[in-house]
Amino acid sequence: MSVKENALSILALGGVNEIGKNMYVIQYSNDIVIIDCGAKFPDESLLGVDLIIPDISFLQENKEKIRALIVTHGHEDHIGGIPYFLKKLNVPIYATRLTLGLIELKLKEHNLLGETELIQIDSDSRLEFGEMALDFFKTNHSIPDCLGVTMHTPEGTVVHTGDFKFDLTPMNDQYPDIHKMAKIGSEGVLVLLSESTNAERPGSSPSEHLVGSHIEDAFMQAKQKVILSTFASNVNRVQQVVNAALKTNRKLALVGRSMVNVVTVAIERGYLEVPDGMLIQPHEVDNYAPEKVAVLCTGSQGEPFAALSRLSSSNYRDMSILADDTVILASTPIPGNERDVSRIIDNLFQLGAKVIYGSGTVTGMHVSGHAYQEELKLMLTLMKPKYFIPIHGEYRMLHQHRSLAESVGVEKGNTFIISNGDVVDIENSVARQTRKVAAGNTFVDGIAVGDVGEIVLRDRKQLSEDGMLVIVITLSKTERKIVSGPDTISRGFVYVQNSEDLIKHVNHLVTKTVNDLQSEKIYRWNIIKQTIKKELGHYLFTQTKKKPMILPIIIEI
Repeated sequence: MSVKENALSILALGGVNEIGKNMYVIQYSNDIVIIDCGAKFPDESLLGVDLIIPDISFLQENKEKIRALIVTHGHEDHIGGIPYFLKKLNVPIYATRLTLGLIELKLKEHNLLGETELIQIDSDSRLEFGEMALDFFKTNHSIPDCLGVTMHTPEGTVVHTGDFKFDLTPMNDQYPDIHKMAKIGSEGVLVLLSESTNAERPGSSPSEHLVGSHIEDAFMQAKQKVILSTFASNVNRVQQVVNAALKTNRKLALVGRSMVNVVTVAIERGYLEVPDGMLIQPHEVDNYAPEKVAVLCTGSQGEPFAALSRLSSSNYRDMSILADDTVILASTPIPGNERDVSRIIDNLFQLGAKVIYGSGTVTGMHVSGHAYQEELKLMLTLMKPKYFIPIHGEYRMLHQHRSLAESVGVEKGNTFIISNGDVVDIENSVARQTRKVAAGNTFVDGIAVGDVGEIVLRDRKQLSEDGMLVIVITLSKTERKIVSGPDTISRGFVYVQNSEDLIKHVNHLVTKTVNDLQSEKIYRWNIIKQTIKKELGHYLFTQTKKKPMILPIIIEI
């Protein structure tokens, strides 16, 4: 489905009514600009799924109209889907210097670097695509080089904030460009798309600068090694760890592939200052006195295969956490990760470590990179939009953001709380939401993209809960009689040696079912298999209250 000629259309393919896989589409006439292409991680219900990315079927249908992919910053929920997107649609990518470095890492892994056009931009860049002109403004967040996007169209100006906060004492001297935001607002904003992650949190977010002194204090008080876990992409936090290690005369080891990759890119591109000789390899940690070493690792969200999880279970080859080591979790668990993080903390205490964890406001080891209510209201006040679309948040966050917008002057009824796929069309400065395009989740499972659907997930769920039963029968091709079997194989259902009576009844029931069908001159395999599954399924449920997957296998000789 495409839009009307000379109409302005705005839609999300990911990022609304969820946290993650951000992807927004702005179309004017026959020109489409995409903002961000993120991913998100699956919950426990999506068995075996590695990653979730947006469904881009709408973009594939309109590929000749796509002019650019603009990336606001380098977090996974904004760049994680790019390699999979590029395999379907080869589009020029525009991003800042650090963001391009992080994108390049992903493209190298997928052998796409040589085929992709990467164009570096900054807050002074101007791009033109058909009748759309794009400008940018600096914001700050928990990663350097973040941009907001201003799109000028004949219909009016659309502003996308990207992820932001108003940190007036930032670690990296990248100040939010409030004057430019005010100028954009004074010239008139038709539609504002603004992130909603912390729309429920009153007040203003603390400055990242405050975290540094708490990290230094912890380093100074530590009697042995210090192990600090944080998001690899939080380059500002990494710099604070480097500063604390320098002040306490400690060597620093990086543990975790993403941590090594991001730090390498940040150093190469001038976003991270690390003294010569400070960095050591993980296997070198034991060569130094414990009080002379610090470790920076991934896994602050409890990811089972990340560095901190492996260290907490003494399952990391190159080094160990010992009694009296200090472990700092410099983040707050994302909703849904609390149980995994708690498990790791328990393991760390069992190893005798001193663990600093909990809400950032309690420990001082973490501040959010997302704007609180007063900052969201400031952005709305600076931009003064006619229409408002809250993005980047679950439904309750979007709803709360609408209330904030109305409290600072956005007219009631002019806020659109949309779902992924909903299109807001604007003609003659009047906005309407009356149609949808295809949108949803695409699952990445190993190297397969989009192959895992509801049926596969349903089968995995059944296997994980009730197991499977394989019934092997050998039939004579000439006489159509059972010549061998049935042989029953149980996996994850019952232990055969402890369930001999049940298995005996299963085999008897299968034999009876096959003989009854043959006496009725029914020899088609699909009917025999379906009947076995039906009769056996009913019997097993009455006996065990379980519904294993039943796989009849028929062999003819």
